[in-house]
Amino acid sequence: MTIKSDRWIREKAAQGMISPYEPGQVRERGGEKIISFGTSSYGYDVRCAPHFKIFTNVYSATVDPKLFDARSFVDVHDECCIIPPNSFALASTVEYFRIPEDVLVICVGKSTYARCGIIVNVTPLEPEWEGHVTLEFSNTTNLPAKIYANEGVAQMLFFQSDERCETTYRDRGGKYQGQTGVTLPRR
Repeated sequence: MTIKSDRWIREKAAQGMISPYEPGQVRERGGEKIISFGTSSYGYDVRCAPHFKIFTNVYSATVDPKLFDARSFVDVHDECCIIPPNSFALASTVEYFRIPEDVLVICVGKSTYARCGIIVNVTPLEPEWEGHVTLEFSNTTNLPAKIYANEGVAQMLFFQSDERCETTYRDRGGKYQGQTGVTLPRR
């Protein structure tokens, strides 16, 4: 496996791998500095959409991935999200991904958020998976933390194999195939 460069990302994006796609790094909008997004040297910095699901314990529910209670979240539609101390929020990428059959994508957090105690968690994007990526932001601090919509929140790293895997995500009918927006755990 080899990590892919900005040139490769641009070529694949032109074929529909990332939509909408930004070929360069955007660091400013309307004269205002923003957290960068777009193509970087060896990755792509994604943005989160302005719809957030903030974890709450109002109903004293048990967090169970096999029987998830959607009432554990409060929906927020805004240009930013305040995550309570020691809690988390879900969001989805603005970008829709169509991963090639010989590519695996790993998501890592951006240092700007990491330096504020905000951890980004995403599972790998497997070969032939497609959809909006559901992102999880953990606020590890004992203070409220802010996430900005439509600005960079995480970086995707692309690894291409020298051979096609035996069974892709599409082949096995993965339950998150084609997801749009914030997607909660499915059985």
